[in-house]
Amino acid sequence: MSFICGVDEAGRGPLCGPVFASAVVLDESICIKNLDDSKKISPKIRKDLYVEIKNNAIDFSFAMASVEEIDKLNILNASLLAMKRALLALNKRPKQCFIDGLYAPKIEGIGMMTVVRGDSLIPSISAASIIAKVERDRHMESLHELYPQYELHTHKGYPTKRHIALINKFGVNEIYRKTFKPIKDLINKVNT
Repeated sequence: MSFICGVDEAGRGPLCGPVFASAVVLDESICIKNLDDSKKISPKIRKDLYVEIKNNAIDFSFAMASVEEIDKLNILNASLLAMKRALLALNKRPKQCFIDGLYAPKIEGIGMMTVVRGDSLIPSISAASIIAKVERDRHMESLHELYPQYELHTHKGYPTKRHIALINKFGVNEIYRKTFKPIKDLINKVNT
């Protein structure tokens, strides 16, 4: 078996929380129906697919890069770091990886091929998209328990009007990405 892996991330656009990535090696003899880009799937179907992927994948993993790493490295490099961590967490190193998007992490001995919109085109990338999204959503729901004033369970940290209004009301704390424009602008406004 050649162990071809799909890799994707979730959480590049939010104003807070870590970015997650997942690596999935699917068993090609098992068909998992309705795999697609996680953003195109309802939360209920996404959770059902998450269980099916975990039960049927040859191997899968997920990892994250922290808010501090995002602010230090930038979101692209933090996403690549999370992808690298997810790949290195697999039980067996794949020979070839398909990565959603334009950029791939560099790991010696693993061939990397980027595929724009790969999360809609390649089942293993779709599966990685779903695992990363569900794990990140769960993380944001746990952050909601600590910081209920931001209503993270509803918007998962994305820059909705409601979320920005709540940030303006309650301020910026350690879960926020200080280098992201709306947050940086708010910090600058408070400090002037």
